[in-house]
Amino acid sequence: MRATRRVSAMMASAALALAIAVPVDAQGKSGGKGKGPKSSPPSSSPLPSPTTGPAAGASPLAWLDDASLLAPGSMALTISAVRWSGTDLSEVNVPVVDASVGIAPRFQLGASVPRVVGSSDGAGPSGGLGTSYVSGKIALLTGASGVKLAVSPVLEILSADAVQASAVGESRTQVGVPVSLEVAQGPARVFASTGFFSRGVWFAGGGVGIQAAPKVAVSLSFTRAWAGDAANNVTGDRRELSAGGSYFVTPRVGVYGALGRTIATTDANGAGTTISGGVSFLFTAHIVQ
Repeated sequence: MRATRRVSAMMASAALALAIAVPVDAQGKSGGKGKGPKSSPPSSSPLPSPTTGPAAGASPLAWLDDASLLAPGSMALTISAVRWSGTDLSEVNVPVVDASVGIAPRFQLGASVPRVVGSSDGAGPSGGLGTSYVSGKIALLTGASGVKLAVSPVLEILSADAVQASAVGESRTQVGVPVSLEVAQGPARVFASTGFFSRGVWFAGGGVGIQAAPKVAVSLSFTRAWAGDAANNVTGDRRELSAGGSYFVTPRVGVYGALGRTIATTDANGAGTTISGGVSFLFTAHIVQ
């Protein structure tokens, strides 16, 4: 219990530090007199952003995910803070709550809900709930040979800013179908994911995670999301390289930090640097005294 309280205090301190940093950048820096910012924060983009956890599948709902599932009756809860910095604008999401629960040996449910901190001058994000996801994960291969395969039908609920950036008349709710593959070999695992959302957005990516020590894991991943609408001449393309590490304070409590940077991405599609940190809790079906 003491370790859990220490971890919670660490997370609260990190979230507070990110929140304090908001007035410096999240209010927006004008590119000139009478001109608004040219950067587009992730919450204002219809393109999905990867979760930058200790691995790009650390969050149960990350669209770049591994293919592992929770045991029936188990629950995972992650509370984190994320700060994105673009050319002339920043955005902070705090808290970001990810939760999932094992329903059956081959099925789990989960949700991911971020809170976007709004800017005070209207130049940056408007604030409120960010783009959220409700998902189910179905195991197609369970990993008897070290290979796991899963499909994760997901309902995406766009943020208000993302709706404004979408095509006229486009629905706020979208359906996605990610397919995830994981191959484990000793202390290392390779994972990849690909799929699409109903509004014409595609995504793909992969990465590698290594158990560097009994309580330490590190990972590196690359993701890409893109969209095209010939009728409305709307296109988007976002590429991001992410690295992170996690430390398991106890078998059921872990903390992580991660850093991501876009590559060959325009300001309009969310070019920038993302830093995140959080704490994860695992609850099993057994009662622990």
